[in-house]
Amino acid sequence: MLIVVVFLVFFALAIVMTMTGHGGGNFYVLTLVLAGVSMHEAATTGQFVIFTTAVAAAIIFRKGKSLSVPLALFLGALTAGTAFAGGFLSNLFSGKELKIVFSIFLAFAGAAMLFTVEASKKEPNPRMGYWNLKAGNDIYIINLWLAIPLAMATGFFSGMVGVSGGSFLVPLMVLTCGVPMHIAVGTASAMIATTAFAGFAGHALHGSFNPTWAIPMAGVTIFGGVLGSKIALTTKPKYLKTLFAVTTLTAALLMFINAGVAK
Repeated sequence: MLIVVVFLVFFALAIVMTMTGHGGGNFYVLTLVLAGVSMHEAATTGQFVIFTTAVAAAIIFRKGKSLSVPLALFLGALTAGTAFAGGFLSNLFSGKELKIVFSIFLAFAGAAMLFTVEASKKEPNPRMGYWNLKAGNDIYIINLWLAIPLAMATGFFSGMVGVSGGSFLVPLMVLTCGVPMHIAVGTASAMIATTAFAGFAGHALHGSFNPTWAIPMAGVTIFGGVLGSKIALTTKPKYLKTLFAVTTLTAALLMFINAGVAK
């Protein structure tokens, strides 16, 4: 009975999380932890599920022209390597410590999206360290001095706590790179796939992968992810931004409470 409930929760989460570019890792991990799965096993399972779901969602966003391939390749390459390192080094920390780190970083990401506005600068910046990325009639100014270290940190901590990185990649693109919410969500899906796979590999080397949970859930969340990405393409950006902030802050609060009551 418990696994049926978890399946239903995962399906609903896949829809909402894919709509906002989360990938779903924060809530997937939280759901498994609350179901009694250990933090390390939950993190590994979460990364596997995120990878398969993100690939399916990225295909839909690509068809809907809401995915920047150059930006995805650039930031994805930065996050993948550090995600592997974070996943591998996670074994040095206790489950409770990982939960606390998880909740703190989620809280910062959610607050940033809720209380700040999107960057609006559209004029090309010729100075060194700025990437003028054109997509259609829009120009996104990527501040490499900020984007590179933040992307690497995102990969490392996402891999360590078993999430996709979407909770941090979307604010990174929207708030520091001026990328519209729709593009950020679609691009995050592609990056989430690489980050999640790298993090999963790092965790799996310690033998914490449980295919009994992961493989069936991947099938459920792929379907939910496809549905969520299609809904996102027709939803107003301001609503996606608010939904992103609310779900991120909710996950942060629930995980912090769980860490406090854990033995």
